[in-house]
Amino acid sequence: MHDLSGKKIVIVATHGFEQSELEVPRDRLRSAGATVHVASPEAEKIKGWDMKDWGREVPVDLTVDQVKADDYDAIVIPGGQINPDLLRINERVLALIRDFDRQKKVIAAVCHGPWLLIETGIIKNRKATSYKSIKTDMLNAGAQWVDQPVVTDQGIITSRNPGDLEAFSNKIAEEILEGRHMQRQSASSQAAE
Repeated sequence: MHDLSGKKIVIVATHGFEQSELEVPRDRLRSAGATVHVASPEAEKIKGWDMKDWGREVPVDLTVDQVKADDYDAIVIPGGQINPDLLRINERVLALIRDFDRQKKVIAAVCHGPWLLIETGIIKNRKATSYKSIKTDMLNAGAQWVDQPVVTDQGIITSRNPGDLEAFSNKIAEEILEGRHMQRQSASSQAAE
């Protein structure tokens, strides 16, 4: 993986995140030198979902209200079914994702995490992937869905499942080092069309 010294990444999650989809990118990006914070609507700790049952707790560094897109190079959204379903009705989380989009910063979502990209409207007209059970949701939101381990469209990164986490983590590092994606049209300008 590339050297990410001096780069800052925020992972946004709540209870029910898929354990590996938070921990693998967090640990890989930290080992590459990035500062990685876990942010949640809840303070202190959130509990993961590990395949078929509740998993481990993960410490929360910041509440979502304390996070500003200005302070980070990328945002990562883990999947699981519970986590993104709870987050996609949280207006502060959605506003934060839209801020990353407006600033043309890296946005990465895995598994069911793209539900938040649907909710914010930023997945429309983008090539993307997701967990297979939300393929129809993605298509209905206007995504150009493909079945590939990792898909990038102008700095928006999506992956399918825990088996793709190595490629997902590497692509996050690569896209951060590319910098802002100025050619990316923001959700707000798409809405005006």
